[in-house]
Amino acid sequence: MARVRDVSIEEVPDDLKPLYRLFSGEYGNFANQIRVLAHSPGAMRHICGLLVEWRESGSLPRRLVEIAVVTVSHVNRCPYCVAHHGPVLVELGITPEAVERILDPQPPGFDAVDILVRDYARLVIERPWGIRDQVFDSLHRHFTDQQIVELTLRVSLCSLFNQLNEALQIAMEDGVLANVLAKGLKEASFDHGVAADDKNAAE
Repeated sequence: MARVRDVSIEEVPDDLKPLYRLFSGEYGNFANQIRVLAHSPGAMRHICGLLVEWRESGSLPRRLVEIAVVTVSHVNRCPYCVAHHGPVLVELGITPEAVERILDPQPPGFDAVDILVRDYARLVIERPWGIRDQVFDSLHRHFTDQQIVELTLRVSLCSLFNQLNEALQIAMEDGVLANVLAKGLKEASFDHGVAADDKNAAE
């Protein structure tokens, strides 16, 4: 159970009920997450609405989006998002080994563009203040300005969800881990050790 109570579909405004249902099934099994996000109707309306719009008419190939999302979720050590998005990469033709080793210098089967997207996603999360012009030279050889902006937004939004999941301890839904194992992946397990200076804040 999360650190806040679940919001039922009966409690959300009528215009948000379709989004609530969508993120509880057809879009993906994010039922536990949407029950928490529903505490903020505005966030639910705009963030989930944006995700749906991207799914329908985004400018980036799904494979590259999911590479970015899984990369960010590994960097941020978010097992919830790794478990939800890792199987999608397998369905898109990436091997389970490559998904699990996505932060390795050369994940099996990754081409130059996959690596570029992976590395850019890491830079956006780890040191956005220090990204060199050469990185954007490489990005512009493969992507339009629109795609670069969308990729940056997707990386940043994924990090927001990682933080939401971890801070509020949103549990994985029934069947998610079974799907992970069925796709040949291992359950992601991250050591969330607390530094001594942070112990009081964490407690």
